[in-house]
Amino acid sequence: MNNWFPEFYPHEANEDKWTFERNKMVSEQIKARSIKNEKVLKAMLKVERHLFVPENLKNSAYTDNPLPIGYGQTISQPYIVAFMTEALELSENDKVLEIGTGCGYQTAIIAEITKEIYTIEIVKELNEFAGNLIKKLGYNNVKAMWGDGYNGWPEHAPFDSIIITAAPHKLPLRLIDQLKVGGKMIVPVGSGWHQELKSITRTSDGIETKFLLDVRFVPMTGQMEREH
Repeated sequence: MNNWFPEFYPHEANEDKWTFERNKMVSEQIKARSIKNEKVLKAMLKVERHLFVPENLKNSAYTDNPLPIGYGQTISQPYIVAFMTEALELSENDKVLEIGTGCGYQTAIIAEITKEIYTIEIVKELNEFAGNLIKKLGYNNVKAMWGDGYNGWPEHAPFDSIIITAAPHKLPLRLIDQLKVGGKMIVPVGSGWHQELKSITRTSDGIETKFLLDVRFVPMTGQMEREH
């Protein structure tokens, strides 16, 4: 059967539509592309992606695509969410900073895995939506703030990991300063069609940079970006 959203699956009688589609997403889009981290796979299976997208796009929530969430922002493709999360190499006691809460889906995935996540969103309406949904879903380990992500959250630094879900045109050094030594940042860097997803590890001598993927994200906005 080629239809992504049939109304009835006789062999899946004990699963509702969304559970079936989430299982299919993880099997065909995530595991099939070599995501192996069991904590990441478990989180992707659990978090209900359709709750984080606009009502008119719910039937597309588990497709292999990014989706618009309003205000010029998107929810990333499921595979990219899983890939970036796996690349962080999170442990259960980590403290994570997320720049770009968006609708809160990536936030929830990380909150399933680790102890604390601090998340910043520059669009007030998205900050309110995500904050309310995250709270409703019971994620008590999430602290959300409306503000300019370029400033980070210095009073809670240093962070074990930082994830940036929009693309600055160059590495945000102010945020790297909020990483602990040995900590890792996953960030798309570049502009227009040319962006590279990078893994940045802070060392005692500076940083180590590793190229991961060619990607395309919405641009990161904020005071520092406007100044360049």
